Amino acid sequence: MRESLNEGQLILNNLLKIMGQEVERILLGCIETLKSLDRTQAEFWIAEDQLVNNLEQQVDDECVRLIATQQPVAKDLRKIISAMKISTDLERMADLAVGIAKVARRIEGPLCKPLIDIPLMAEKALGMMRQGLEAYSNEDMLLAQGLAAQDDEVDHLYNQVVRDLLVIMTKAPENLDQGMYLTFAGRYLERFADHATNIGENVIYIATAERKDLNK
Repeated sequence: MRESLNEGQLILNNLLKIMGQEVERILLGCIETLKSLDRTQAEFWIAEDQLVNNLEQQVDDECVRLIATQQPVAKDLRKIISAMKISTDLERMADLAVGIAKVARRIEGPLCKPLIDIPLMAEKALGMMRQGLEAYSNEDMLLAQGLAAQDDEVDHLYNQVVRDLLVIMTKAPENLDQGMYLTFAGRYLERFADHATNIGENVIYIATAERKDLNK
């Protein structure tokens, strides 16, 4: 039974890894779409979200199968439950990425300011997601705990985005709609990073059976 349980956990690790790769691909594509304001490209990335939804279902099915057939307890059970929660976070991260493509679809160009902080937010948030998944795969609490400081960096960048856009909207009211949409894009990335900290919290839960808030 132990061998079957280990095999199932390897399947979960692989599915979560693939989900992370898909989320990264979608977010990077959506950021490029925001830069180009290409509506055809936006529609493509919006449709790609279904791939992540399908993977989430596969994770859920495998978790249910393992619980029903292997009857895991203690740490093994916590790891399986956490895999289900992490897949939900990844699915939500994909939704937030697609939200950026939806924003791009609604903006009338050209952009009122060069995109600097928003792509940087995306880069940092993706780094957090990768680190969270690595922490899950290796059951590494130190990696998980390190996500808290990185989340603060993303929050700081988001605040900078909001401040810059408020200045632009105040000086040039014709940019009000675009400024609001770009603020939404920044907000989606800030929330994306929050979901990455959730992954870290699940890693800590696996190791300690306690819930710790990394997003204070």
